[in-house]
Amino acid sequence: MDIQRPRGTRDFLFHEMSQRKQVENTLRRIFETYGYQEIKTPLFEDLALFTMKSGEGIMEQIYHFQDKGGRDLALRPELTAPVARLYINELQKKSKPIKMYYFGSCFRYERPQAGRWRQFWQLGCELIGGRSPESEAEIIALSAHCLEELGLEDFEIHIGNLGIIRGILNEAGVSRGEQDQIMATIDKGDVKELKDILETFRVDQNLKDVLITLVGMKGHREVIDKVSRIIDGNESALKALKELEELLGILEAFGFSNYIVNLGIARGLDYYSGTVSEIYVHGLGAQKQISGGGTYNLIELFGGETVESTGFAFGFDRLMEALKKQGITMPQSRTVDVFVAPISQEVKLQAFEIAQDLRKNGIKTDVDLVGRKLKRILSHADSLGARYVLLVGERDLKEGKITLKDMELGEQILVEIDQVTAHLIKLCPQ
Repeated sequence: MDIQRPRGTRDFLFHEMSQRKQVENTLRRIFETYGYQEIKTPLFEDLALFTMKSGEGIMEQIYHFQDKGGRDLALRPELTAPVARLYINELQKKSKPIKMYYFGSCFRYERPQAGRWRQFWQLGCELIGGRSPESEAEIIALSAHCLEELGLEDFEIHIGNLGIIRGILNEAGVSRGEQDQIMATIDKGDVKELKDILETFRVDQNLKDVLITLVGMKGHREVIDKVSRIIDGNESALKALKELEELLGILEAFGFSNYIVNLGIARGLDYYSGTVSEIYVHGLGAQKQISGGGTYNLIELFGGETVESTGFAFGFDRLMEALKKQGITMPQSRTVDVFVAPISQEVKLQAFEIAQDLRKNGIKTDVDLVGRKLKRILSHADSLGARYVLLVGERDLKEGKITLKDMELGEQILVEIDQVTAHLIKLCPQ
């Protein structure tokens, strides 16, 4: 019986896992530098958590099942809803804003293709109770800091504010339901489809022209003045534009000015309420987006208090693919620093004692467990990338010494047995 891994999943071998771990640890370090603390939520949640947020239509995209107690559950398709649920259950009384980050796998039942998998990973953060240009700017600066630290090049951070388009639609009397459909269409980036849906909703020609113009606007600071002239007189839209302008100024104070103002970002989800952002790496083709986020009000939907928050998440797999495309590899640490080689069966117990003492002192150590001959031991140690081999022999032990072989230089020396650990601690700094 030939058992293969499930469709849409992957196996990661040693080198790839090492690279993923290095990137993960780098991002964790940056998040924690900004004061974020890690949380962890279950892999599966009540099915209602996701249908309340995204509607019954999401049922086709998620793995859902009944447990032995007849409860409707689902593997999580994303992590924002579980974070909101965790906040309601555990953190409502905690002083705000609350900074948290997460890293974990998610599951979606969709057709596997380049950049899309049925099991994938997200690494992101949420700033709950953080609706302000200051909070939004820090979140975007954090995302840029992460990518700069990884050495990723040619990424673009696009920033918009949904309040501008919403303000225009509200003034025109477009219903909330129709607005949501329009925003979802804008998110697809298909101008023809947008024109068609505006026609379907009988939006007047002047409003259609304004919307088409706005969603097509991209640039730097100069976009603000252009938009201001287009929406002049609409107080709600102008307020959102002013918020966007203030955010850009704060973002520059955080040291990041390489942004693109893009009013065509809509995120396609109706719980987003203000600033939105997306990060693109064009070398990835159709799956160029590696991150998305913004300000949202999701907690109230689940029965919690009214509290707006802001956050973003990296599609970790796409981020890894972007680094790979640009030839960026993270520094590799050795799998093993020292390999302990008992020369004979008579000394294997002493070899195990030596290996364990090195391990307890933080030195990455392996030891021969299968009784190889010396030549094969050295070959195996070399395949592991061990820098040093300790040759444990009867004659040396009787003299209170061990032979230390430098695998890179091909040199070897005798070391007093009670000095071996101290000597290797100096040679293998942590």
